[in-house]
Amino acid sequence: MWLLSRLREDIETARNNDPAEPSGLEVFLSYPGVHALWSHRLTHALWKLRLRLLARLISQFTRFLTGVEIHPGAVIGRRFFIDHAMGVVIGETAEIGDDVMFYHGVTLGGMSLGGRSRAKTKRHPTIENGVTIGAGAKVLGPVRIGAWSAIGANAVVVRDAPPNCFLVGVPAVARPRSEKQRQFAVDPAIYI
Repeated sequence: MWLLSRLREDIETARNNDPAEPSGLEVFLSYPGVHALWSHRLTHALWKLRLRLLARLISQFTRFLTGVEIHPGAVIGRRFFIDHAMGVVIGETAEIGDDVMFYHGVTLGGMSLGGRSRAKTKRHPTIENGVTIGAGAKVLGPVRIGAWSAIGANAVVVRDAPPNCFLVGVPAVARPRSEKQRQFAVDPAIYI
């Protein structure tokens, strides 16, 4: 029962976030971001059970099918949606909150300032609830992006960002969002 309700929630999330207004059947059959998320749930469970080789093999097969690479160790919250999906990469120690949306080409990558290291440390970003990340954006290293922030297309984020801000540029600079901007960004009426 829990599995079916989660699948329905994922389909509704895609339908609510896609201005093309797809049917539930269309999302179920043809949305690679949703398929990658479903595969990640399986591989993450296998990863936690220490069946790591099997988890990696399934995640690589999913990458081949969908164009989305999500490491089995990454932690992803509810109502996550990847629009268009192709080219998304999410690293092993990344954490993604609830109600987050990515566009194509987003990378949550690792960054080591001291050269290569095999140390088991936090190397990837933490994305808090309600964040939207634009096409081609790169968020690198163990940075934290505050809740309800938005990262512009092709921005490169290498520093922490507070909640409710816009991040744009290379390297990205955080600007506070006004109340009107926050409402505009989360109002589904703007897509109708």
